Amino acid sequence: MKKRFAKILFWLVAITSVVISGFVIAQCNREAKLQAGIADEIIRFHVRANSDSDEDQKIKMEVKKNVVDYICPILSNSNSVEESKNILLNHQDDIKEVALNTLKSMNCDYDVSVYMEKSYFPMKSYGDIMLPPGDYEAFRIDIGEASGKNWWCVLFPPLCFVDVTYGVVPEDSKAQLKQVLTEDEYNVVTGSSNENITYKFKYFTFLNKLIEKSGKG
Repeated sequence: MKKRFAKILFWLVAITSVVISGFVIAQCNREAKLQAGIADEIIRFHVRANSDSDEDQKIKMEVKKNVVDYICPILSNSNSVEESKNILLNHQDDIKEVALNTLKSMNCDYDVSVYMEKSYFPMKSYGDIMLPPGDYEAFRIDIGEASGKNWWCVLFPPLCFVDVTYGVVPEDSKAQLKQVLTEDEYNVVTGSSNENITYKFKYFTFLNKLIEKSGKG
């Protein structure tokens, strides 16, 4: 009986390992596809401080405020990610001037770099919007050495222009996001889906039943 149970358990574990491996690979592929789809439809905005000192962080937030105030009107009529990107690139020098003037008004002589960049970013949240880790295109402003913490938001769809003081992006702003993302992509960034959790509980319930049957044999 023990040998028979051990043999059944061995094959059960082997089959389970194959199933789990297949599930993990499929899930990773699905997550990568969703992230790529999200990245194709948004432009991130990052302002990096010279350092993490209180003064440099204060300077960063002032630069952010003035630049966002400048960008808001020029992006207000944009209907696509490509159109927004072209607008930002066409106004790149003007945006740099806004940042430099802000620094000058604060008696700061840091240099500023303004550029578009595509690179890897870790998972980040803005209010109750979460962007999964992966490659994204971002419009960036580096202040001085740019070695401090950054402030970030989404320029398209225009989520930078909403107040997320209480950690929640307004529903009308989410509606704009929903227009450019698929349902699955939107569920990922808003945390609206519990699909994976449901699947796992179903899976382990199935496994527990098999183990119980083997033990009775």
